[in-house]
Amino acid sequence: MEEKSKYRWENGPKVVAIGGGTGLSTMLRGLKNRTKNLTAIVTVADDGGGSGVLRQDLGMPPPGDIRHCMEALANAEPVMQELLAYRFPVGSGRLTGQSFGNLILAALNGISGSFEEAVAQMSQVLAITGRVLPVTSADVKLEATFENGTAVVGESLIADFKKAQDCRIRKVRLLPERPAATQAALEAIREANLIVLGPGSLYTSVIPNLLVEGVAEAICRSEALKIYIGNIMTQDGETEGMTLSDHVKALLEHSGPGLIDLCVANSAPVDPDLIQRYKAEDADPIEVDKARIEALGVEVVERPMISTAARYARHSPERLGEVTMELYEERADTKVF
Repeated sequence: MEEKSKYRWENGPKVVAIGGGTGLSTMLRGLKNRTKNLTAIVTVADDGGGSGVLRQDLGMPPPGDIRHCMEALANAEPVMQELLAYRFPVGSGRLTGQSFGNLILAALNGISGSFEEAVAQMSQVLAITGRVLPVTSADVKLEATFENGTAVVGESLIADFKKAQDCRIRKVRLLPERPAATQAALEAIREANLIVLGPGSLYTSVIPNLLVEGVAEAICRSEALKIYIGNIMTQDGETEGMTLSDHVKALLEHSGPGLIDLCVANSAPVDPDLIQRYKAEDADPIEVDKARIEALGVEVVERPMISTAARYARHSPERLGEVTMELYEERADTKVF
C-alpha cells in the first residue's frame, strides 16, 4: 500500500492551484500528499499588514500570500515551521505584528536578482513539495469599482469602503492594467492536467490572478480539467448577499467562457452556533443555486468538505484534496496514474 501511494504521488497529475491567502494554502495542504507535480500561482496585490509595510519600505512585492503557500508545502524541521509562522509581539517597535517568514523572503529578495528568484530560493530552503510562483513580478495595486460608480484603490481598503457604500462590487482591475505574467506561471498552466481556482476571497485573492496578461486566456484554452472550489460562507466586506452563481458569474465576467468546467460546493451543514457567530459579521452560508450555475455552462458537484475541527466554517484540507483528486480521476480524459 505504501509503495502504491508513493508511486501515485511521484507520478500524479500536474496540478495548478490558483488564488491567494488562507484559501489557497488550505487547498495546497490537501494536495501536497497526493501529487508531487503541484504548482501554486499566487496573487501579489496585497497591500495591508506586514506585507504592506515591506512593500512600502522595500519596494518589493508583498510576501504574505507567497509565504502562506510555502508554509503549507514545506517539508522543513518543526522549528523552521515555527519560525516561519512567528509574529513579533506588541512592543517590538516597527516589527510589531510582522512575520519572520516575511522577513526571510525580504532578505532573499535583497540578495537575489528578482522576487521570482527569491521565492525559488526560499522554496529550496524549505524543501517544499512542488512550486510556488508569483503570478506577476510587476508592482500592482487592486482597484474595486462598485455598483454606485464609486471606486477605491488598495486591496486593504476594499472591505471597509464597500461597507460604507452599502452596495456590491461591480468589477476589479489591476493598476497598471494587464501586467505581464511570470513565464513560469503561464508554462505551468499550459502543461497542467488539472487547474483549481479557490477557495478564497473572490475579488481579492482569486480574480486578481485572472487580470494578469495571458493568465485567463491560458486557462480558458487549456484542455485540463478546470475546477472552482466554492467558498462555504459569504465574506464580510466583499461578497455579502451573493449566491454561488454570483461568484461563478463574477469569475466568468473577469475572464471568459471556458474558465471553469466544474463548481464544487460544500454539502455538509454548517454548525448553527457558527452560523450565528458569522451573522454578527454579516456573513452567511453561501446559497448553492445549482440551476443558475449550470445555466452559465458550469456543472455543479456537491460534496461534504467543511472541517469539523476548525473554530471557523472552513474547508477541511484533507477533504479538499480527496474530492479534487477523485473528480480528476472520474472526469479527466487523460489520466497519468
